[in-house]
Amino acid sequence: MAQDPVQAPEEAAPASKKKLIIIIAAVVLALGGGGAAWFLTQQKSHAKKEEVKKEEPAKAPVFLTLDTFTVNLQPDPDEKFLQVDISLQVASAEAAEAIKLHMPAVKNRLLLLLTSKSAAEISTVEGKQDLSNEIIAEVKKPFAPNAKPQEVLDVFFTSFVVQ
Repeated sequence: MAQDPVQAPEEAAPASKKKLIIIIAAVVLALGGGGAAWFLTQQKSHAKKEEVKKEEPAKAPVFLTLDTFTVNLQPDPDEKFLQVDISLQVASAEAAEAIKLHMPAVKNRLLLLLTSKSAAEISTVEGKQDLSNEIIAEVKKPFAPNAKPQEVLDVFFTSFVVQ
C-alpha cells in the first residue's frame, strides 16, 4: 500500500501540466484573436475617416446666366413692363449644357410665365420668391416626353426693374 500513494502524485502531475498548457494556449489564442479583431476594426474606421475627409471639399456652384428679359406685364390698371436678368444655379456643368442645348424652349417658357404676371404680383418680396419658384418649376420640366427633369437648384435675379 505504500507504493499506491507515491504513484498517484506522478499520474496527477502529467495531467495537470497538460491542462495548464491547454489553458495557456487558449488564453494566448483568445488574446491574439481579440487583438487582431481590434486592429482590423481600427483600420476600417481609420479608412472611413479618410474617405469622409476626401468627400468634404464642396463643389463650386455652377451658374447659368440667361439673356435679359424685357416683357410687358398684365395691365393692373396701367400697362407696365418688366426688365429682369436671371441666373440659374444648376447641379453640374452637364446640367448647364443640357439647358443651353434647349435654350429656345427655356426662353419661351419664361416669356410665357413672365408675361402672365402683373406688376402688383411681383412687386413684393413674397411675389419675387413665388416667381423664383415658378421659374424653377418651368425650367425643371423635361424638354422631351419621358426625359428626366432638369437639375435646377435655385434662381437669382441679378436685375429686376418694373416700370
